Amino acid sequence: MSWQLRVAHSTGYHYETPATQSYNEARLTPRSDRRQNTVATRVETTPSTRAYRYTDYWGTVVTSFDLHAPHTEFTVLATSVVETADVTEPIRTATWRDLRSETVLDQRTEYLGATNYTPRDRELSAVARELRKGVDPADAVLAICDWVHKQLKYQPGTTGVRSTATDAWKAGEGVCQDFAHVTLVMLRAIGVPARYVSGYLHTRPSAKLGETVAGESHAWVDVWTGGWWAYDPTNGIPVGPRHVWVAMGRDYADVAPLKGIFTGGGQSTLDVSVHLTRLA
Repeated sequence: MSWQLRVAHSTGYHYETPATQSYNEARLTPRSDRRQNTVATRVETTPSTRAYRYTDYWGTVVTSFDLHAPHTEFTVLATSVVETADVTEPIRTATWRDLRSETVLDQRTEYLGATNYTPRDRELSAVARELRKGVDPADAVLAICDWVHKQLKYQPGTTGVRSTATDAWKAGEGVCQDFAHVTLVMLRAIGVPARYVSGYLHTRPSAKLGETVAGESHAWVDVWTGGWWAYDPTNGIPVGPRHVWVAMGRDYADVAPLKGIFTGGGQSTLDVSVHLTRLA
């Protein structure tokens, strides 16, 4: 069963002294593909700016904008209406031999290697190899996601936006970004192409139509075992109608919702709010 969701994501910057210039990239526009249909979407700023939109290497829609007037506050509001898809089922057409083929290694190489956020980790790799014994690639993915879900504790504040998978694993806790990164390290260690997905999750499965819930940006993994399918290791659930897809890449660095630079301004503070409303 699909859902229709309205997403409102507001990011506000407050500067101690006037900032004179600001350059930004926003990855806040939900995807339109086989998984979901974006009915309407808009990214607007206060003060207003002239925006440029393009699609990056990973297929994510990017809104780029800059501001050259002195300002002490700057707000980015992204609103979208999205029709989501039903639960993603595992795809089981690829064997371990298929995953080792030259074709897969060539076409999926960017989702098989280590990155700054997902470095090689001997301990996590050893666990992954144990979990893959005697099962097909899709079941190995499920086993690893379940293991990460049970081993890590969801605890905001322990890790930061720059924490790696190894940092989170040593801490034994983290947030959705960390759950996804640890899972990616393990999947890539056994040769399963896997990518990082950013988006949103409606947190109330029984929400009534018109009901709005407060949320946050969310992250999960998308894996290739003969075709792409997704799983949410943070919550230990398949990706389904409550998930809104926005961006994909090798790790968080490829999908950061908003990044930029500014001159002047002194110290700055950041306020972020996300609200999701089920429309249908």
